[in-house]
Amino acid sequence: MAPVVKSTSRPKWQRLPAKNVYYYRCPDHRRNYVMSFAFCFDREDDVYQFAYCYPYTYSRLQHYLTSLEQRNLDYLKREQLGLSVQQRRLDLLTITNPAHLNPEREKRVVFLTARVHPGESPASFICQGVIDFLVSQHPVAQVLRDHVVFKIVPMLNPDGVYLGNYRCSLMGFDLNRHWQDPSPWAHPTLHAVKQLIVQMNQDPKVSLEFYIDVHAHSTMMNGFMYGNVFEEEERVQRQAVFPRLLCHNAPDFSLSSTSFNRDVVKAGTGRRFLGGLLDDTSYCYTLEVSFYSYLAAGSTTPVPYTEDSYMKLGRNVARTFLDYYKLNNLIDDNKLSSHINSVDSIPPGRQGSNAGNGRNQNGEKSERRFQGVRDY
Repeated sequence: MAPVVKSTSRPKWQRLPAKNVYYYRCPDHRRNYVMSFAFCFDREDDVYQFAYCYPYTYSRLQHYLTSLEQRNLDYLKREQLGLSVQQRRLDLLTITNPAHLNPEREKRVVFLTARVHPGESPASFICQGVIDFLVSQHPVAQVLRDHVVFKIVPMLNPDGVYLGNYRCSLMGFDLNRHWQDPSPWAHPTLHAVKQLIVQMNQDPKVSLEFYIDVHAHSTMMNGFMYGNVFEEEERVQRQAVFPRLLCHNAPDFSLSSTSFNRDVVKAGTGRRFLGGLLDDTSYCYTLEVSFYSYLAAGSTTPVPYTEDSYMKLGRNVARTFLDYYKLNNLIDDNKLSSHINSVDSIPPGRQGSNAGNGRNQNGEKSERRFQGVRDY
């Protein structure tokens, strides 16, 4: 784990080098783990800010979604699904060929949510990577839109994000333990999303095939998934298909860290609750990604995540749906161009984000670096 830092003269978030970060059991704190770091404040007039990981704020999401809306894409629909306790927007995106919006037409639905735990900002970068890819003109994205309806709630806990909470909502609830019986007044965003999913599940024209809830993990490396445990071996094998395909597409995804469980403490999570609610043709996962780094195959040196590498994982998640539907003969190979199987052929920064292209959020070049991270 290594914090990130920026200052008024260097507004791009940068990770502190691992050699300057210390993580140890401290005798002054009952031998609990403590993290400390060394940093050189090299400019007297600068204001410095430190963060646990790259921030992704409620305001940033609203600017991003507004910019998407202004593109007037006929295959993108933004709705206000509800309001939080403090009256912030709960946004729902629908990405699909407009023909699928006909209520009489049968449809396959993939449902994604993120930021139920507000401090897990990498989840928002992954979610934006998914969205950027799905609304792009990439051939894979076009084929997916022609066959699948993507429903995405990019920020399930907007009050918690706005207030800077790490895990809970405005009222102190861990929303990811209240899926079984969310309150319309105490957990209004969760209540609205659950109502929509239940409604879709009851519609004979809708096949809700995937539910993926995106999180970040503070101790594990890489991306990985949690799934549910079932009695039927055939269902267990089918559930393992998507993580295996994702492992082929994303070099930072770890199949060995992916696990399937039925822990009692997880009973109120979206993955566990919806896994019991939906039928055996639906797959429910938690997608986790490290706050800090990943190990590439065959390497023993951790590679720190950046904003762009988080979004790249999101793009690879999106394109994995094509592999899944091809494998199940639900998408015809003849409709695909020969080059669409190349892994992440879209250059970073071309999907509507300034991350990773040497510019700050205002589009200005930001080449200056902190003295403490110059050799990073």
